[in-house]
Amino acid sequence: MRDTRILMGMPIRVDIGGASTGELIDTVFGYFEHIDRRFSTYRADSEIAAINRGDVPVADWSGEMMEVLALARQTKDETDGYFDIRTPDGSLDPSGIVKGWAIRNAAGIVQRAGISDFFIEAGGDIQSCGKNASGQDWSVGIRNPFNAHEIVQVVYPRGRGVATSGTYVRGQHIYNPYGIGSPIQDIVSLTVIGADVLEADRFATAAFAMGRDGIFFIEQTPGLEGYLVDANGRATPTTGFGALCLP
Repeated sequence: MRDTRILMGMPIRVDIGGASTGELIDTVFGYFEHIDRRFSTYRADSEIAAINRGDVPVADWSGEMMEVLALARQTKDETDGYFDIRTPDGSLDPSGIVKGWAIRNAAGIVQRAGISDFFIEAGGDIQSCGKNASGQDWSVGIRNPFNAHEIVQVVYPRGRGVATSGTYVRGQHIYNPYGIGSPIQDIVSLTVIGADVLEADRFATAAFAMGRDGIFFIEQTPGLEGYLVDANGRATPTTGFGALCLP
């Protein structure tokens, strides 16, 4: 059973194998609605908006908020500060990590229901497991950042997570923290494959903030593979990326 809904300001697709999954799909979408109410920086009634206004003391922050912020601090440490949820104006914006975190948790909901074949995508970040309805491995297309109708690579993640950071959909929203908030201009897209979608997402955001050097960071980080497209349309994959493109 497959359904796509607009939540968290993006299309979210849930494709679950097996019988009688309608209620489970509703549960998964309900979880994403809950995450939007807590973490959306576009909603005045979200917890993160209240925190940025100074309306909520730290002692009253939710367990989920504390978990995400702890992951953000860990990622900042692991990336030499290139991942930073502090925006140039000083507010907190955890969107660079919360999407992958939420997808991973949604996958956990499906797995705890005893389903081993599923595909969850939110805004281009993906966690899949098992096989599709045709009995084949799930595949993920990497879009040409200069032509949204063209797929430039097809990846078979086989249980790994896939995340893409870039400027071609949302414009400039990732900044180099060592460039006094300067936007990234030398690359336009960086796709990362990790052990799960959270690992892919948090490192994709950090690596994109590094500009051209980001692909070398991915190359040197165990468990990660990547595919970078620069502003001139040139692609640079990591050495192990090609193996993930084999059906």
